[in-house]
Amino acid sequence: MTKHEGRFSRRSVLRGGAALAATAAVSPYLVFRAHAAPATGELAMIAGTPNPNGALEKLYLLKGDPLAGPIQSIVTETGASVPVSGLERGERRLVRLMHFNDMHNHITEMHAKKGDTHVFSQMVKQVKALRAAAAADEVVLFISGGDDHTGSIFDELMGWSPQEFLADAGYRVYSAGGVDVAVLGNHEFDRGAEVLKKGIATDARFPLLSANVHGSAFLKRDDDYVAAAIGEVKGLRIGFVGLTTSVDTRVGQPADPGLAVASPLDAVRNVLPALASITDMVVVLSHCGYGSEQHKSGKAGTTRTIGEGDFAIAETIAPLTDKPIVIIGAHTHTKLNAEGIDPHNMVEGVLITQAQAHGAFLGEIAMSIRAENGRKGWFSSVGLRHTKSRDKRVKAGEPGFEALEQEEDYDVDFEQAHVAPLIKALDTRLNEVIGQVPDDQLVSTERTFADRYVGETALANFMNDALVKRSENFPNGRIDIALFNASGLASGLSQGSLSFRQWYDVMPYADGVHVATMTGAQIRDMLTSNAKRILRPEEVDKVDTSAFVSRGFLHFSSALRYTIKLNGSAGEAEAVDITIAGKPIEHALDKDYKVAFNTYIALGGFGETWNGKPIGGDVPGQIPSMDLRDLPYDHTGLIYRNEVVAMIREVRTMVAQTGVALDQRVHLLR
Repeated sequence: MTKHEGRFSRRSVLRGGAALAATAAVSPYLVFRAHAAPATGELAMIAGTPNPNGALEKLYLLKGDPLAGPIQSIVTETGASVPVSGLERGERRLVRLMHFNDMHNHITEMHAKKGDTHVFSQMVKQVKALRAAAAADEVVLFISGGDDHTGSIFDELMGWSPQEFLADAGYRVYSAGGVDVAVLGNHEFDRGAEVLKKGIATDARFPLLSANVHGSAFLKRDDDYVAAAIGEVKGLRIGFVGLTTSVDTRVGQPADPGLAVASPLDAVRNVLPALASITDMVVVLSHCGYGSEQHKSGKAGTTRTIGEGDFAIAETIAPLTDKPIVIIGAHTHTKLNAEGIDPHNMVEGVLITQAQAHGAFLGEIAMSIRAENGRKGWFSSVGLRHTKSRDKRVKAGEPGFEALEQEEDYDVDFEQAHVAPLIKALDTRLNEVIGQVPDDQLVSTERTFADRYVGETALANFMNDALVKRSENFPNGRIDIALFNASGLASGLSQGSLSFRQWYDVMPYADGVHVATMTGAQIRDMLTSNAKRILRPEEVDKVDTSAFVSRGFLHFSSALRYTIKLNGSAGEAEAVDITIAGKPIEHALDKDYKVAFNTYIALGGFGETWNGKPIGGDVPGQIPSMDLRDLPYDHTGLIYRNEVVAMIREVRTMVAQTGVALDQRVHLLR
């Protein structure tokens, strides 16, 4: 983003509804003055540089503090030439918002047998075609709903520090592909705000938005991202405001203790009236999740904690303006409005939509915007365009061939120019064979998904035991117990050679190793809470275990053994017969143990609630969770996945003798 180099010229002050020295209808929020720095209650409208590959002709960044209170005025350099609408009275524009969300760096899906699926290049081809065919009164924008990091091997190009940084793959291809604007999602912060800042500065040629992220020691509002922006194209003026989930963003990390996420409702309530007053329409980029409070959709197999989600946002903003508003959602990976507008997704005239995740769909919102027409009859169509998967084993004429990606379905030149160099940079690490899987009976994706929420899981056993073994060389000594959350197991393994990329698919999340000192009594309490989180036998047939069951169920290394006594309900479930290294817990309640946590659980599990809030994921009874956030932690700086990969390289073959086994470390007693 460029900083404004000019100075404001004082022409008039417009506040409270009366226009002083103005000949056209103007916003009551505008203030014109000589100095750009906004005061409390103000946002400065600063000229920025649109993505040269995008559609916007002009870009204005709204800088200032959106959280100090309602925005009473917008400081601008453009004087009375900024009317309420960018269109003449009665003038019309057809607007197409082409959107995606939660790409998680699944830019190109690489598969040794099926071939590569060129997900983002398929989207680029469609957007380019729409822009090339656009009529004189048609606008085509390309928008990301956030979570553009964490989930694929491309993340490895970012490294874990600015010194290790090679590229921000997502932002680099988005810039080349013509993305106009994006919002900061919670997973943008997984590798720390300092690395994110490097990625934005190096590779983002479009504005990043969030009105409610604040306080980072590294990522600076108004320098690296802004609360809101205004884009102009073909006379149409579009306002954008970004919102980030306050539930699942990794705040509270020692390297950046000031990073915080305020209420998205407070932020949008403060910003939207002023933003709407000088735009023809407003797009809210909400990386807050579909629903509100507890809700089940998208990647959730049971309800999960959403907090102030899209329903609450829509109810908040609908009365604030009569301008057209759409909420492009994200975070929950929800497929919305695939066959047109679902009435459940219209809240007081505000559309909520979302395009699932990982590039499965390119969302499309087509609107007829007419000056001073408000939210009357403004939708032409809403839907999702399915991207195709590759399977080169299926030949022309065979069943299913037409539904699979072929060369004509993606922008081949774009892929070669912009994605292929990133893949080449990853080649060595992608293709490295780190081990062998002689038999996938216990570790297949199907088996892992079936086991992970209901009890002992072979892959989790291997991972946790590997970390304990690796800790023999940790600077601060060996750990006694390691744990990992069930939902962090994102895939299983197939028989044959095991590549780094395949293991990355198992553990895609950016988890560090944090070693807490816990007493035996605290470990007993943790297991008691864990017993209430298990997917009970009577629930299994009703729940899709391939989806996220956001209860925070934990797996442990072999030194910790126990029985889950299910009893009659989750509230009555208990952990019994607990032993640590063969010693009954009753004889070790005052003894200290070193317990290794992954980052997600050490920070309280967010929506999976190891933070004192009630256990979610459809567990009845509002059962309070144990709060793990205030344990005394040694933040090792080590990466959980890297330690496990090192163990795989050492043992080479993943079999029972090297730890891939079920050893009855947890029993279920009905």
